[in-house]
Amino acid sequence: MTQEPFADRLVARVRMLGAPLCIGLDPYTEQIPAFFGNGLPAATAFCHEITALAAVHGAALKPQSALFEALGWEGVRLLHAVIAEARTRALPVMLDAKRGDIGATAAGYAAACLGPAPGMEADAVTISAYMGADSIEPFLALAEQTGKGVAVLVRTSNPGAAAIQGLLSKDMPIWAHVASLLAPQTQRLLGACGWSGLMAVAAATAPDEAARLRQLLPDALFLVPGYGAQGASAADAVAGFARTPLGLEGGIVNASRSVLFPAPAQRARTLPAWREAVSAAMAQARAELAAACQA
Repeated sequence: MTQEPFADRLVARVRMLGAPLCIGLDPYTEQIPAFFGNGLPAATAFCHEITALAAVHGAALKPQSALFEALGWEGVRLLHAVIAEARTRALPVMLDAKRGDIGATAAGYAAACLGPAPGMEADAVTISAYMGADSIEPFLALAEQTGKGVAVLVRTSNPGAAAIQGLLSKDMPIWAHVASLLAPQTQRLLGACGWSGLMAVAAATAPDEAARLRQLLPDALFLVPGYGAQGASAADAVAGFARTPLGLEGGIVNASRSVLFPAPAQRARTLPAWREAVSAAMAQARAELAAACQA
């Protein structure tokens, strides 16, 4: 079923909240406080609590598929449930799956991540482009038909990224070649807001490169990892955003561990105290990003 373009839905929520905060949902079971219990029941309670808080503070929810898959088939069922709950709360879901394959297999991944039941029915999905244009096309085609989004890994935040993504080819880094591959396709997922739901992952830990990436992809929304626990500041995180009459705009900034497992929450011994601490961490991230966008 076709719906309003993902870019329009995401940008509208960012503008409503006044900050481009994306809550990354990474259910590391060993870090979930003991009062939640153990194993899958603890992960289930934790994920539903985080989803409820993210609906208050976040422009989007980004569940990490691998950590749900690690819990087995019941973890996959939990991921389905989290996405469905987010939908009832009008919270866009970006499934962090980083899929990448070719041909019919890529089409299968696209249907699994973005398609209706038995698919996950996420609003957007992260994918890898390092197998070429044919690995991207099935995701773009489905997103174009259904009003979904696709976030392509371009310049990632992990420490080893520069060793490959920064290699020069024809006087351009590899990440810039990936951006050039995406540039002609952004119009396919363009929203009425002027931004495209064909997104680029642009690391907050490489702000200069993010600024250069904006020149290559002027209308692509960015998904920005690296803020918070990985050390990048709010100013670094929005370095690739564009100046508009509303301030800096052009993407969402992910925060995971810094808002899921802040120290006060880890010290909490009751659910109300934990909720207060996690909510405060999300509110602080939201305020920092709002200020950076208005600087």
